[in-house]
Amino acid sequence: MDSVELSLLTCQPHNEIYSLYGHSALRYHDLRTKEDIVFNYGVFNYKAPHFVLRFIFGLTDYELGIAPFDGFCAYYRRWGSMIVEQKLNLTNEEKFRIKRALAINLRPENRIYRYNFFYDNCSTRPRNIIESQIDGKIVYDPRQDYEPSFREMIHQYTKEHPWAAFGNDLLLGLKADLKTIRSEQEFLPDNLMFDFDHARIQGADGKYRPLIKERKVVVPSGVQTTEGGFPLSPMACALILLAASLVIAAIEYKHKSIYWVFDVIWMLAQGLAGCIIFVMLFSQHPTTSTNLQILLLNPIPLFFIHAAVRKRHSSYFRLLAIMIALFLVGAFFQDYAEGMEILALCLLIRCCIHFKNEK
Repeated sequence: MDSVELSLLTCQPHNEIYSLYGHSALRYHDLRTKEDIVFNYGVFNYKAPHFVLRFIFGLTDYELGIAPFDGFCAYYRRWGSMIVEQKLNLTNEEKFRIKRALAINLRPENRIYRYNFFYDNCSTRPRNIIESQIDGKIVYDPRQDYEPSFREMIHQYTKEHPWAAFGNDLLLGLKADLKTIRSEQEFLPDNLMFDFDHARIQGADGKYRPLIKERKVVVPSGVQTTEGGFPLSPMACALILLAASLVIAAIEYKHKSIYWVFDVIWMLAQGLAGCIIFVMLFSQHPTTSTNLQILLLNPIPLFFIHAAVRKRHSSYFRLLAIMIALFLVGAFFQDYAEGMEILALCLLIRCCIHFKNEK
């Protein structure tokens, strides 16, 4: 194993939605035989039956794949994404153990695993296999004053993608706002790369050696093409809805009438969006099970649409007012998706119009 080098590869994000958070992989390079391959735990088939439905319920299967190092680099070079290589400072025995563990993982019966974005992904898998085969243990230097939540960490990568951020925040629940520890933070490839740079191996004899013996850029940053998305941000759309709600409420107040069609549109949109959040409560994704936004977006309005058409839905708006109040209190505990408080205000305006009309 003297001629073998094992490295952690960290690939910077590009503009595809699945790559917004970067990627990690392991490189196996035998300088003597010229064997140079990448072990990639991020392989998935989006054409698999019911892929989207399985993803929603947290039942997505990823697998370990291998690729030539040159081909792997060429893919990220086309996207303009930098690849950083960290060569591991391992003994021959440790390199052999990792090689054997990777070969076992690559067997057909082992290569597929149940993917979890935060806890079991393309970044945590390489870390785990390295940690498990070290003769001793890896000691990480603690990062001072760094205890971000999962939501705060993914916000760093969605600054230029407001609708991706909105979708994440809409589905993530209360648990995504809790502080994280170092091992949890390493679901992000950049965090794993940072921690490896500041880690040491404590051998069985008690002596320390750096985990990384060399770091270099194997693919430099290139030009990334950004495709134009929807021109309005979630907040802008929410403000437009607020303006429309105020205008319609003013007309209704002046004419002492209720536009039930506007109510039905709101209830239909609210109920359909609520179905998605309701389903996510039963997902295996660990951070979606307690989502206070279900107080605002839930399937309940769908059951009152018929009453709205018949103009017999005053009880619904009393229930809605209570849920809005609880939703606003919940904002002290959970970080809501952008514009959600504005939507709550729009619905509160509808409640006020109906309460005024009852007098």
